[in-house]
Amino acid sequence: MYAIIGGSGLAKLSALSNVRRQVMRTPFGEPSGAITIGTFAGRDVVFLARHGYGHTIAPHEINYRANIWSLKELGVQGVIAVATVGGVRAEYGPGTLVVPDQIIDYTHSRKSTFFSGTDAAVVHVDFTQPYSVGLRALLLSAAARCGEPVFDGGVYACTQGPRLETAAEIERIARDGGDLVGMTGMPEAALAREVDLEYAALCVTVNHAAGRGSSAQRIELKELDEVMQTTVKRAVCVLDSAVSHAPAAGGAP
Repeated sequence: MYAIIGGSGLAKLSALSNVRRQVMRTPFGEPSGAITIGTFAGRDVVFLARHGYGHTIAPHEINYRANIWSLKELGVQGVIAVATVGGVRAEYGPGTLVVPDQIIDYTHSRKSTFFSGTDAAVVHVDFTQPYSVGLRALLLSAAARCGEPVFDGGVYACTQGPRLETAAEIERIARDGGDLVGMTGMPEAALAREVDLEYAALCVTVNHAAGRGSSAQRIELKELDEVMQTTVKRAVCVLDSAVSHAPAAGGAP
């Protein structure tokens, strides 16, 4: 069983059938909402709306630890995270889909590890490759089957939010090697690694980042929704193909 975490534009997975909700309690508090369990693409799937089902939780206020802990407790094999982003690299313009392979973390003050507290031992996890190679390959092959163009690779720069970035901040991100900018990739990916959950992201680019392309002077927020809705629909087609072709429990991720 796989989990899908939905971001902005994907607060629910309408194609889910045989749906039931499960309220989870964790040592780290409550997740963003009740976990939705149902059938998608002929397989059992767990779905969680990262920002809550009414999109009421800001990126810096998400209880990432409770979200990931809940998915682990439910016994999922891996997590596919859908996230809306801005494009820093020129070719990652509005309407593009990207399966990133690296992360730069610019966030602060988020509870970013399960191993904290005065009685907890310090635990270091390898994060050289932050995304699951197997799940990335699954998404890329799914996109090919759907005929959806998807960029293979990219550096996701995670900022604090909820405000959008300044043009100068995007210039810094570009100098650092960032290709995409979003607000929810961390600590979500790192927490998944801490509990040995396979994790990959499917990014939906909804705008040029600040100071670039059509956002050179300002980001027209009213134009983002239309791009987001049409591109998220394409992302759901990729998810459908990925889940239907995902290995069974115990198979290679």
